[in-house]
Amino acid sequence: MEKYYNINAEGCSIRCKLYAETMQPERMIVYGHGFCGHKETKAAEHFAARLLEKNRGSALLCFDWPCHGEDVRKVLRLEDCDRYLRLVVEDLRVRFAPARLDGYATSFGGYLFLKCLSEGFSPFAKIALRCPAVCMYRVLSSAIMDEEGLRQLERGRSVPVGFDRKIAVDRIFLESLREADLTRRDFLPWADDILILHGTADEIVPFADVRQFAEDNVIDFVPVEGADHRFQHPKAMELATKEILRFLDLK
Repeated sequence: MEKYYNINAEGCSIRCKLYAETMQPERMIVYGHGFCGHKETKAAEHFAARLLEKNRGSALLCFDWPCHGEDVRKVLRLEDCDRYLRLVVEDLRVRFAPARLDGYATSFGGYLFLKCLSEGFSPFAKIALRCPAVCMYRVLSSAIMDEEGLRQLERGRSVPVGFDRKIAVDRIFLESLREADLTRRDFLPWADDILILHGTADEIVPFADVRQFAEDNVIDFVPVEGADHRFQHPKAMELATKEILRFLDLK
């Protein structure tokens, strides 16, 4: 079953998509999509199908980050991303009251989940991350944007960047990523409850950077040989799904 609804609070209107077999799930997983992605991502759909196949009392909740998908905001700010995640968690606790809540995020979503965790917001029992952009400033400024785009930012202009959908990025947002450098933060207190999977052929988020981040924080790290950033090969995605379900104590 798929259900759409909006969370309207604090001047925000957050578009949500729920995958569930029951409206009273005992277990819920919040999914955080990547940069320029959206709640309709095929990766979430695939994971939800496998999740509900053997875990009927569970549910997966997806939502659009600010300026992504159907979200109506025009200016991307990290503080709004933090607010969206907090409001989603607060709402589902009231709306569904699950006994346990976990997180699963990819790329930019993984960066945001980790950022909130390091700043004191830790609602999840466990967090599974696929290709998390722990070095998001470097990813955006080097792998996603080009030199001309960076020059435009220096001139005070907004620049459309991204993949399937373009998102306006300005200097303020880029500088906020530089300041919120996760590689300089300590995640050792949560290491046992985090799993990272990363493709060795990731063309967006450097494999070596994420492996070093995991080693520095003693986080369980699973390299997936030959997988690209989006895990487009079915075997790579199936492997990731199995590993994540196992880590989250699901079938």
